[in-house]
Amino acid sequence: MLTTFAELKAFWHYEILGEDKRFSWRKLRRRVARNNSYNCLFWLRLSQYLHSRPGRTTLSMAKRINKGLARKYGVEIMLGAQIDKGLWLGHPTAITVYSGVRIGRDCNLRQCTTIGSVEANNKPIELGHNVDIGAHCCIIGSGIRIGNNVRIGAMSFINKDVPDDVTYITRKDNHIYPNRTQHDARVD
Repeated sequence: MLTTFAELKAFWHYEILGEDKRFSWRKLRRRVARNNSYNCLFWLRLSQYLHSRPGRTTLSMAKRINKGLARKYGVEIMLGAQIDKGLWLGHPTAITVYSGVRIGRDCNLRQCTTIGSVEANNKPIELGHNVDIGAHCCIIGSGIRIGNNVRIGAMSFINKDVPDDVTYITRKDNHIYPNRTQHDARVD
């Protein structure tokens, strides 16, 4: 959780500017203005920081920022979600993460991804470090653990644990059947 302004600045430095570059407010502002992913990350991290601060005013501001992200981008990352450094939102569109999720360092979330629980008050879903989630993925359940260094293929559905150092895909079979013509129907 982001509790100090120095931590917030370090997150912005790592995720938006790149850790190897010198921090500059001007560069940060320019990148945030020019790139939707950086813009979304900037406001998401600011809302998480404000959510961790005491007081009704900061909580209200955090909720307002979070609702703005949902309206502008369709990104609903709940304020209680614990997300470590290195989050990347490839295309910040239709991403939903519920509040009981813990995400490790360097996680990549692509568009139309849902990480959530079927019921409220379930065990948290935990994603390890270096997890790369493809587009249109759905991780639903209670107490699911995704290991470190995991790649999840596009359009995958996960409802159980995934071990470390694997690539996970959901097999999709395509079946093609010829259309029946009127002549075939009469012969039967």
